[in-house]
Amino acid sequence: MSDPTERDTATKKRLMEMAKVWYDQMNSGEIPSITLPTRTKYNIEYDDESEVWKYGDKESVRNAGTAKSATHMLKMAYVIWFIKTQLQENRSSTLREMYYISEGWKQAKFGAQNESNYLIEDLEIITAMQREFFHMRPEEDGASIFGPIRIRENTRRGMKEIHCQDDVGEAGYNIPNNVENVELVDHDASCVIAIETGGMFSRLQENGFDEDYNAVLLHLKGQPARATRRMLKRMNEELGIPVVVFTDGDPWSYRIYASVAYGSIKSAHMSELLATPSAQFIGVKPSDIQRYNLPADKLTEQDVSALRAELTDPRFATDFWRKEINLQLEMNLKSEQQAFASRGLDFVTKEYLPSMLSEIGVLKR
Repeated sequence: MSDPTERDTATKKRLMEMAKVWYDQMNSGEIPSITLPTRTKYNIEYDDESEVWKYGDKESVRNAGTAKSATHMLKMAYVIWFIKTQLQENRSSTLREMYYISEGWKQAKFGAQNESNYLIEDLEIITAMQREFFHMRPEEDGASIFGPIRIRENTRRGMKEIHCQDDVGEAGYNIPNNVENVELVDHDASCVIAIETGGMFSRLQENGFDEDYNAVLLHLKGQPARATRRMLKRMNEELGIPVVVFTDGDPWSYRIYASVAYGSIKSAHMSELLATPSAQFIGVKPSDIQRYNLPADKLTEQDVSALRAELTDPRFATDFWRKEINLQLEMNLKSEQQAFASRGLDFVTKEYLPSMLSEIGVLKR
């Protein structure tokens, strides 16, 4: 469904179908209700066909049988009306703006932005449509891409073709909120390296790693936005470019990798669109801290709790992750990407990355 007008029409239809179900329920004397999957890590299951983690069979029913539940459904009705209006007027808004707009909805106003964000996710699940199709945007920018890939983007000022190495500055090409408006034209890339920190993104640029190894560098900007994960998925699936993830060596960074490769618990309903199952983790690993004697900090209590939680997270239920996480708990240490600088500014691009990429067979020179 690449045509924007067709997408808007289909989205409005889905939303109105949902409202009609409530109308029919009330018309027949029933209490209006919705059924949604239980959204916890205990209800995500591996899907063999798509190779991603999705919500399982556990469900919860919400109905208007209590004042609290009725208010929740009232808020959902207001949001459906708001989205329908946006689509009709060809306008868009951020999640934050919708939260403030709800101030005028009286009893239906939101108490916190988390509540409105969660409701948008509920609508995604029920309608099987992305929030981008609702013309809803997050506040944060998408990631930056720098490397040998050419794209064509449908902008408000018409179609633009951009080479993400020759036609951009050091900041790279900024991924738009709606990646469906981007056409992947061609490339000369051996792999995409998804990098957690801006410092390491700049180090690889400065050292010419993108040119020496025909690598597409992608700055994740911490926990990756959905548009970022969707772009990684498309580059891998449509162009066949291997994706590797290079992060700090701590539990929060491992979750960045998990959201790229396996899908996040929060957006498990979108895993087939956002997750790249073949993405590989190349570091910083606990074993790297030990092997290269990297400068490191002691784990905090929060770090330890997060690592132990990951040992019960089905996305980390592999021999590799169990071994690395248990090693980290034993060492009681964590380290950052920039710690490689202790071995010289060129070490990461001349030694570490070429070695890691050679081991997994994606190096191209």
